Amino acid sequence: MAMQISNWLSAQLLNAVLRNTTFTPPEKVYLALYTSDPTAADTGQEVVGGGYSRQLITFSAPVLESGKQTVKNNENIEFSSASADWGLITHTALRTAATGGNLLWSVPIPNQRTIQSGDKPKFLKDGTLVRFNQ
Repeated sequence: MAMQISNWLSAQLLNAVLRNTTFTPPEKVYLALYTSDPTAADTGQEVVGGGYSRQLITFSAPVLESGKQTVKNNENIEFSSASADWGLITHTALRTAATGGNLLWSVPIPNQRTIQSGDKPKFLKDGTLVRFNQ
């Protein structure tokens, strides 16, 4: 599934490539969970409270798969246990900071899950969201 590029990143890349403007990539990238589409304009509803925090994510080098350059997360990504209900997680996004920062890309989750208090969401290397209780 293709990720949607944010307006912010699109402008940064166009300026860097076509106008020779300096673009400083983020030192770290974080995975964020959303209960609605973040949209290219960064207007979605990210999970807040209940023990939620964005998780650091690292990627493999790009490889050509089915004619498209593709990167994958290097390891499973595990969030903290929810101390309150987070709701139905419909989208994930990549962001430039642990809090605040800029939206990079977003994508709908094909196997959406409702995260309730006590659940511990985890994304496998293949992108599958699983939910388990501790």
